Amino acid sequence: MSASLNAAVATATSTATSTAPGPACAEPLAVLGRDVTVPLVTGGEVTYAALDYAASAPALQRVWDDVAAYAPYYGSVHRGAGYLSQLSTDLFEQSRATVAEFLDCRPSDQVVFTRSTTDSLNLLAAVIPADCQVFVFETEHHASLLPWTNAQVSYLNAPRTPAEAVATLERALADREPYGPALVCVTGASNVTGELWPVKELAAAAHAHGARIVLDAAQLAPHHPVSVRDLDVDWVAFSGHKLYAPFGSGVLAGRADWLQQAEPYLAGGGASRKVSRREDGGVDVEWHTTAARHEAGSPNVIGVYSIASACRALTEAGFENLVAREQQLVARVREGLAEVPAVRVLSLFGDDAPRVGVISFVVDGWNSSHFAAALSAEYGIGVRDGLFCAHPLVRTLLGSEPQAQGECGAPEAAPGERSLNAIRVSFGAGTPDEHVERFVRAVKELVTDGAKWQYRTEEGRCVPAV
Repeated sequence: MSASLNAAVATATSTATSTAPGPACAEPLAVLGRDVTVPLVTGGEVTYAALDYAASAPALQRVWDDVAAYAPYYGSVHRGAGYLSQLSTDLFEQSRATVAEFLDCRPSDQVVFTRSTTDSLNLLAAVIPADCQVFVFETEHHASLLPWTNAQVSYLNAPRTPAEAVATLERALADREPYGPALVCVTGASNVTGELWPVKELAAAAHAHGARIVLDAAQLAPHHPVSVRDLDVDWVAFSGHKLYAPFGSGVLAGRADWLQQAEPYLAGGGASRKVSRREDGGVDVEWHTTAARHEAGSPNVIGVYSIASACRALTEAGFENLVAREQQLVARVREGLAEVPAVRVLSLFGDDAPRVGVISFVVDGWNSSHFAAALSAEYGIGVRDGLFCAHPLVRTLLGSEPQAQGECGAPEAAPGERSLNAIRVSFGAGTPDEHVERFVRAVKELVTDGAKWQYRTEEGRCVPAV
């Protein structure tokens, strides 16, 4: 790319880059919505406490500033001779390199941009060999649990310790017949309990038995460094909207061979290198062997650029500092919940298991939807209630029957009735201490004093009664 275009790129992003936090940052990172106020059903307003990071984290202010600086230079990538098109193409490919560096990818790895973690894992499911066997724990998010419709799938029971997870996988891989291609899919951090999984040990077990492994890092990447090289995983998938980047983009990064050998995930412009008519009237297509093979159509340039911006911001802030501060928040929430006998925190691996800022719990005598509604309406706190798109795991943790009724959103149970759901509080690099303190205080007050307002069920959700 020419020097003048590089200068334009630098100009487009200089304002946002200059506001990046330094490596000694111990304060929460600036995020959009940090000053938004919401009405309380009991009267007045309060600053909104966004404690649903595991669903979608608020965008970093740095990311928003970077995107705003780039927006006037927006153009179609890979197809235009014009200045803005070339500049946008350069930013797009620079973003690919930034993500590869963020993930510590190997030189031969490819970074494919997708719509989300779900899209990334469905892409991988579409390119695995026809005779591939897939091994996945029942504890996975549905994005990891469900895409493997064209493969022979072994669903492994929920382990109760990290060591049991490794042993369970080793037994399953040792027993597989016939001995052909195999793939293991595992989360890095549970979207229900926040617990860290022994990814490096599971990768070693997979490779020892001739299998490959894909890491669902949707909940890990925003909270903890992810090194493809160190973990020795074959692929990693994550979503921008959980990594403080808006606009609906995701990443699948890792080995190129299966991606290059398979038909494109989507057929169309961008994926094709050459298309020609045959004498018999048909069409011959030569597909790209690069990441473009699975990026047909006009890509989400702004979404991709926002992911790269988030990667840079987290790196520059210093992941050590971010992890240390988040662990203080985790400890505060867990200590606060432990002081309330009616609260039961959900866990697979036990109280001492390392975890990120994702904690799920149930409250005796409370319908989970009712409790979440009261947190929102009376305290301005946004949490999640439901089965968190991990139905088998939540049912296992709640001790219910596998076939018991439940859904990803709120139940039909009325306030006061027991529900097959839990409450999830999640936080991260942008969470102020006050939000966590308000949450702990609200839980204690609701359990001790009850809700101050009446609630009713409307279209499956518990809402304040008018």
